Amino acid sequence: METQLFEQLNFTENPVYELVISDILDRGYSIVDDFFDTSEIEELRQSLKDVYEADCFKKAAIGNRLNEEIDKSIRGDFILWINEAEGRAVERRFFAKINDLVAYLNRTCFLGILQKEFHYAVYPTGTFYKRHLDTFQNDDRRKLSMVCYLNDDSWIASNGGELTLYLPSETGETALDIIPRPGRMVIFESQVLEHEVKPVLASERLSITGWLKTR
Repeated sequence: METQLFEQLNFTENPVYELVISDILDRGYSIVDDFFDTSEIEELRQSLKDVYEADCFKKAAIGNRLNEEIDKSIRGDFILWINEAEGRAVERRFFAKINDLVAYLNRTCFLGILQKEFHYAVYPTGTFYKRHLDTFQNDDRRKLSMVCYLNDDSWIASNGGELTLYLPSETGETALDIIPRPGRMVIFESQVLEHEVKPVLASERLSITGWLKTR
């Protein structure tokens, strides 16, 4: 009892995390443009480029890891899963920040997030990912989807590659296009919001994408 009281007294409210929680409760998604600072994004971008240029990525598939199928008519990105325990220093710092968010969500919202999975993603010019939901018939553990954009400052809206969220409402569905600006983090409910990645019209769209999961 004394330990629980001590923990409560030492709890510090995080305004960014509180904004994420409020947004998700109100509308099912949150967009945060300063979750990672400029230097962190630059380091993550360089880490992605290093392993991409070393030909470590593979063609992304649809379905979960137990039932994967490559279908270029549905998605065209290349990915590389990130191992938290074996990652580079910059990737460990990324996971440290994600873990801090997870601990906050579990403490304040009782979400029961126990697992996570993240990968680098590269969408070359001409690629896309058609409308889908981030959950599977035989696996509904994904609760929150996350994407952090690693494009550089030269990225412009005309390059395409928008993340489109399809938002249900009482008057009908609306589509929200989110430009993949560098450093932008988007978090949304995996089992609720269908979404797609619009075709990349120029350059390469770079990101880290992942999911917070229950057991």
